Amino acid sequence: MRTEKEMLDLILGVAQKDERIRAVYMNGSRTNPNAPKDIFQDYDIVYVVTETSSFIKDETWVNVFGDLLMIQEPDKNDQSIGIEMDFTRSYGYLMLFTDGNRIDLHIETKESMIEGYVSDKLTVPLLDKDNCLPIIPAPTDIDYHVKEPTEQLYLGCCNNFWWCLQNVAKGIWRDELPYAKQMFEHVIRPHLDEMISWWVGTKNDFQVSTGKMGKYMKKYLPESYWEMYMETYSDSNYENMWNSIFTSCELFRVLAKDVAEYFRYSYNAKDDANMTNYFKRVRELPIDAKGIY
Repeated sequence: MRTEKEMLDLILGVAQKDERIRAVYMNGSRTNPNAPKDIFQDYDIVYVVTETSSFIKDETWVNVFGDLLMIQEPDKNDQSIGIEMDFTRSYGYLMLFTDGNRIDLHIETKESMIEGYVSDKLTVPLLDKDNCLPIIPAPTDIDYHVKEPTEQLYLGCCNNFWWCLQNVAKGIWRDELPYAKQMFEHVIRPHLDEMISWWVGTKNDFQVSTGKMGKYMKKYLPESYWEMYMETYSDSNYENMWNSIFTSCELFRVLAKDVAEYFRYSYNAKDDANMTNYFKRVRELPIDAKGIY
């Protein structure tokens, strides 16, 4: 597997030799001083170019970066399903190579760069032939830190968590596995994860990030809470799904009360108690039940 130095030397060498490429910058995890370093980190690279059409027309030009295992061109994919795209401003290549390295490369015109360059605080300039890149401060992940919730955001999270769980319960009773699983993972889990992030924030002065999709949560949760969180993931067995639901309720309840205490918000214990009893009731309902109560 090529080293970081070898990859950056290659990326910059290509840019230095190509007159169409006027500047290079990098963002993403490799520029984040707080992100753990490992072999799966992408190289998130942007080439600032004089024009994009000659690159797009020559589909083989990316071969200069190495032997491809697979490539995705998301802009082309989006256009193919009818989404309006402006390839004259920017275009992207996601490339996985046979040695395991991955480059997420975007080409963009100077005009496009000027609009977005300073918005990402994890940006690091690598090459600037024309001094066209704006001056920016050192990279920081401050934009990704957990944000303090307003009282309405907090209350809304709690309300949605307890309300939407009834749909999971209904799906299990109806033997609608895809509905029940997706309702839990796509509707309930985001609220649970949000509460976890807020709780982590309260313990770290809101100076940390739990990462994309909560990937750093294990780092910040006590072992007992992390074990509970792992138990919120179940298989397709309905009894196991019910166990994960009640574990989710317990974890959400504990963390939400802590967050409420920290901000001096009010936790709606009535919704909690009423819905917990409701879930217990639905769990015991026979499949031929004629009523819930």
